[in-house]
This record gives sequence, structure tokens and C-alpha cells, in this order.
Amino acid sequence: MTAEMDYAALAVFLFCFGLVTVMGFAAARWRRPKTLAHLDEWGLGGRQFGTWITWFLIGGDIYTAYTMIAVPALVYAVGAYGFFAVPYTIILYPFVFAVMPVLWKVARDNNYVTAADIVHGKYGSRSLELAVALTGVVATMPYIALQLIGMETIIHALGLQGELPLIIAFLILAFYTYSSGLRAPALIAFVKDTMLYIVVLAAVALIPMKLGGYGAVFRAADAAFAAKGSGGTLLNPSQFLPYASLALGSTLALFMYPHALTGIFASATANTIRKNAILLPAYSVLLALVALMGFMGHAAGLKLTNSNDVVPALFKILFPGWFAGFALAAIGIGALVPAAIMSIGAANLFTRNFWKAYIDRGVTPAGEAKVAKITSLAVKAGALLVILYLPTQFALDLQLLGGLWILQTFPAVIFGLYTGWFRAPALLAGWATGFLGGTWLAWLNNFKPLHTLHLGDISITIYSGLLALAANILIASLVSAAIRAVPAGKSTATQD
Repeated sequence: MTAEMDYAALAVFLFCFGLVTVMGFAAARWRRPKTLAHLDEWGLGGRQFGTWITWFLIGGDIYTAYTMIAVPALVYAVGAYGFFAVPYTIILYPFVFAVMPVLWKVARDNNYVTAADIVHGKYGSRSLELAVALTGVVATMPYIALQLIGMETIIHALGLQGELPLIIAFLILAFYTYSSGLRAPALIAFVKDTMLYIVVLAAVALIPMKLGGYGAVFRAADAAFAAKGSGGTLLNPSQFLPYASLALGSTLALFMYPHALTGIFASATANTIRKNAILLPAYSVLLALVALMGFMGHAAGLKLTNSNDVVPALFKILFPGWFAGFALAAIGIGALVPAAIMSIGAANLFTRNFWKAYIDRGVTPAGEAKVAKITSLAVKAGALLVILYLPTQFALDLQLLGGLWILQTFPAVIFGLYTGWFRAPALLAGWATGFLGGTWLAWLNNFKPLHTLHLGDISITIYSGLLALAANILIASLVSAAIRAVPAGKSTATQD
């Protein structure tokens, strides 16, 4: 992809970026908070966001800049297999409709801010709370790094070289998040998503017209995959199970991430969450349309060494400079919103489940907010250092592991909402089994997400995270059964 400077694109990009920067700082006064020196206000927006704000906030959180870059890139590289992100966001919302209002009520009634708070409240185990909190922080760091990779791709597409533009973008993001908390990404998400809908609708209408129609797009993609000898516009039968397992595993993992739960806990009512579960699939339509741009890359004759360049390249060669700048700004701002929410989610975890639990149990609400603000800066700085000093592949591998790891918190966070049968030591043993076993499977497969099981003459390939989760639940069940078999006076001694 050409990296020549396009001044019209750059001017539009800088205008849009400046606009959301002003909004980010102005958000501190939005909806008139009594004070931001309280974790509920800084980290959860006062728990008062209604249906539309929550819709933009969660949508901006799930459908990130990296999603808009990586999903078409995967479709460009491997074909239909890259569409697994579409069904997973569709089957996600019935889960959100049924489970998240229950989780929200527990958090609201007990003033919980994080999933680890809920686990500690349910089981009274500091060890299990620490495992859930540590997993949340570790899994979120590479996710933030991926947003910065998305931002870096956009900056280079504009013709800006070097690391200084990325550092400036990072500083702007860091300081308005510090100043305004969750209100900043919630307010900016309105602009970001409006821009993205305009960009995507223009792209799926105009790009095929320029390339000879959708028939020509699919024929070109088929020819490109046939020439390469791999991939295709349809799945082959051997891909059905891996595709479905990736979709299911991704569904169960997504709302275990602290940033996704932050959007849930910030909702005003349980019905707000249910309404969003009905409305959020509109983003899935958007995602499916974006994914098609991977096929359009082949029809446009792009020969890319980095698949992540497919969307920026399409806008640069097929649209006038000003609209390319608008599109790149939409994707770039799409990195700021989730990165801010992710850093807030990780900061909430550190404040409540590390600082308050182990360092200062008497910390005031204002003290909690101060610790969270400083932690959010540190988290983003850590992600920036990963991008600047470590190979990009390292962040990608860590993000894959992050999804596998966060999935192992599912039993501890969700099972306790419906049953008291499981015991804390059992859930901790299950978490350790899934966490370590899943990491080992990923390492065996050279950090690819799938693992092939050989059962006699039968071989099945499945998402490693689901295999680890199955082992997690099995161990948690066996150990719980063993603990419950011990007389009550002895079993309580196993709780910490």
C-alpha cells in the first residue's frame, strides 16, 4: 500500500480527531456529575446510562478499530472462515439478554464494580477473587495494544511515518480518560459510530459499483483463493466444527472481559440491558458488511504484504482524499473509545481487587478514584510500550491467549448467579486447570487458536479455549463433589 502523504485526507482526519479530543475533555461536565472523585462516577458514569448511551457505549466497546481492520483482513487472507465473528456476535445477544441483567442486579445491589467483586461477594474467597482479577487485567492489556495497532495502521495509511503521531494520540487518549472517566468514551462513541455507519454504508454501496458489482467481487475472490490454493468464499466441511467452536468460545468469553462488564454495570436498569440485547445486533449487520471488504480487496487487485492494510488501501484508491480521511478518522476514533473503556475496566479491577483488598482496605471513595485514574494511565502506557518495543506478533499472540484465559473465569463469575453447589477451592482448581492447560495447548499449536484431537481414526479440530473450559468445569465439578462429601465442619476449613 502506498504511504504517500494525502493532505486532504490528513486535514479531514485531524479535524475529526480534534473534535473528539474537545468532546473527551468536555465530557467531564456531561450529565452534571456531583463529583468525579468517586469510582462509581469516574469508572461507571454514575451507573445512570440509559438505552441509547449504553447502546453506543457497548457497541463502541465490542466493535473496535481492530475489529474493523482485522475482520476484513482475515477474510482477505483466508476467505469465508473470517466471518466467524459475525455469527458469534449474533448468538451473543440471547446470552446477554438472559444473563447480564442478573449480573447487573447483583452488582447494583451490593455496589460491586468488577466481576472479581461479585466472585468475592459470592464465595468469600480472596484467592478466587485474585485469580479472576489477575486474569482480567492480563487479558485486557494485549487487547488495548491491538487498538493501538489499529491506530498505527491508520496513521501510516495517512502517510505519517515514525512513532511520534501514535504517541501524541496515546497522550490525548490518556489525559481525557484521566479527566472524564467513562463519560469520555460514552460521549465520543456517538460520533464514532455515526461516522462508521456512514463510512460502511458508502463503502458497501459504492465500492462494488466501482468494481463491477457484487458478482464480480465474489468471482474475483474465488479466483484469488483458487490461485493461492487455500481459502474460499464458502466453508469446506472440515471447517464447520472449528468455525462453530470459535464462534461459541468467543461468545462465552466476550462479556467476561472487564471492559464489556463495565458497560453493563454502567447501565441504569436491567431493562436497559435487555433492550440493548435486542438493539445491538444492528452492529452485527455492520460487521458483516465490513467483512465483505476482504473480498473487495481481491476484486480491486490489491497485492498486500500485510492483510491489515486492506481496508485503508480500498479507501485510498477508490475514494477522494477527503472521504478517505473521513473513513480513516472513523476507524482511528474507533480505537480511542474501546481503549479508554478497556483501561478503565482494568483500572477498576486493580483498585477494587488489588489495592483495596491488599494494600489499603480503608481507602475512601475519592482515594479509589485517584488510584483508578493513575492505574488507567499506567495500563495505557504499558500497552504503548508493547507496541513500540516488542514485535507486533507478540501482541497478537498475547491477545489470542487473553481470550482463552478470560474464558476460564466464566464458571466462577456466572455459575454462582444460579447455584450455590460449586465451592471456591473447586472453582479455583478448575480455573488453574483451564488457564495452564489452555496455555499449554496454545503453545503446542504455535499460538494458533485451534487444536486437533485424535480419537482413534477420528480427528476433530476445535477451539482450544473451549477444550480448556471443559477441563475447567470438569475439575470444578469433581472437586466440589469431593468437598461436599466431606462433613460440613471439615469442609469449611478449606475456604480461605
